[in-house]
Amino acid sequence: MAKLNFGGVEENVVMREEFPLEKALETLKDETIAVIGYGVQGPGQALNLRDNGFNVIVGQRQPSASWDKAIDDGWEPGKNLFDIETAAEKGSIVMYLLSDAAQIAVWEKLKAKLSPGKALYFSHGFGITYKERTGIIPPSDVDVILVAPKGSGTSLRRMFLAGRGLNSSYAVHQDATGRAAERAIALGIGVGAGYLFETTFKKEVYSDLTGERGTLMGAIAGIFEAQYEVLRERGHTPSEAFNETVEELTQSLMPLVAENGMDWMFANCSTTAQRGALDWKGKFKDATKPLFNDLYDNVAAGEEAQISIDSNSKDDYRDNLAEELREIRESELWQAGRTVRSLRPENN
Repeated sequence: MAKLNFGGVEENVVMREEFPLEKALETLKDETIAVIGYGVQGPGQALNLRDNGFNVIVGQRQPSASWDKAIDDGWEPGKNLFDIETAAEKGSIVMYLLSDAAQIAVWEKLKAKLSPGKALYFSHGFGITYKERTGIIPPSDVDVILVAPKGSGTSLRRMFLAGRGLNSSYAVHQDATGRAAERAIALGIGVGAGYLFETTFKKEVYSDLTGERGTLMGAIAGIFEAQYEVLRERGHTPSEAFNETVEELTQSLMPLVAENGMDWMFANCSTTAQRGALDWKGKFKDATKPLFNDLYDNVAAGEEAQISIDSNSKDDYRDNLAEELREIRESELWQAGRTVRSLRPENN
């Protein structure tokens, strides 16, 4: 494990060079990895592990669209695709990749399959951190570990196929065998991590819930809507408003930030843009930091977790979600986006 300096702070990280795929395969050579759930994270992690040469099986409810997707992806019923309980029984490592709400619903059945020495793997600290709300309390004689890719399962798979890695965190909540850390790291390498940084289950879920509601998804979606509406209300066309709000950011500026940082992006824009961005940056920070503190407090208090549990456990959750997403999709902002994307050179 290496110590790297991040802005003056040292962190424990694991690089592929020090824990190569060959070492990961050797570490898990006698393990059967059961991926439970084939929805958001399941496909990417399962396929990457399979392609990397690990012994992987999938557990998924049948009938379901996810079961059908698993078959389309080459998993074979009775060979490496089973119902959830059978896969959990067969696996020495059980990767619990169902949604948070589904993990709660299935927990008692899965817990019964966790014999001594197995490893229970999560990609989210939710179930363990909020155990008073979820009821997920693992037996004391199994390893409880986490690898959390910092992106969607779709991104994890796409980057793997492109020969790249997606940065991931890892954590050990319970080390029953003395091998929990090496199991976690080997799995992280196997699923396609770029590098692995050490965390805890609690820190992972606190940062994750804050990020998803904040700059990763919620905040940026709200900022997009606010700026687009102001431009439209001031007489700008949908095309102009969308290009100045979303298209230029995602297609031109964020790739520069990803390449070399925010200062480098600023340095590669006009002096007028630089001055305005630097002058207004502080105003936006001052306006939003109190909101982020409120958000973090809600996460730490378990309020956001309870909202998710209550909402996502309802029978009509997927119908309600589809309606909310339809409203976004059919808004003028994202209808304009569909048209603008169709006009990109690669689409013509």
